[in-house]
Amino acid sequence: MARGSTKENKTVYQLRREELGLSREKAGELLEVIPPERIERIESGKYTAHPDEVLVMADKYQSPHLCNYYCAHECEIGQRYVPEVRMKELSQIVLETLASVNTVKRQQDELIEITADGRIEAGEMEDFVRIQSELEKISVTVETLQLWVEQKLASGELDQAAYEACRAAREAEDA
Repeated sequence: MARGSTKENKTVYQLRREELGLSREKAGELLEVIPPERIERIESGKYTAHPDEVLVMADKYQSPHLCNYYCAHECEIGQRYVPEVRMKELSQIVLETLASVNTVKRQQDELIEITADGRIEAGEMEDFVRIQSELEKISVTVETLQLWVEQKLASGELDQAAYEACRAAREAEDA
């Protein structure tokens, strides 16, 4: 008897395909370079998707979070260095960022004292790790904001041309 597909044993790739209401055959047509048989093997966990396949799925499914998932869970390097970013509402992202920035601001003088001599002494380690952890939270919220923007661009909720023009102007100012 075949094993039934439950939400618990579905991959993010299968969940997203099903959210879009696509059969594997229709997904194969949409993805163009990934046949339905390969989609089934990826979704069942028999095969790990290749990075280029994840890029195609992320693009065609309008789901940039698939790239982060792949890096954080399936890529050996990413598992070590890429935190999983979960989609959140913009207001939550902003509040988490500001909370962490405010915490680091309060710890700024302490961080300067700990690191001014270029060394971290044993007695300073606990405080340094606490501050470093807060800085990592900021990094993750920045990544979350980037994923939010990419999702809104992919879905058409943000104007791609206007966004790119603003980014180009910002980069020109920074140069």
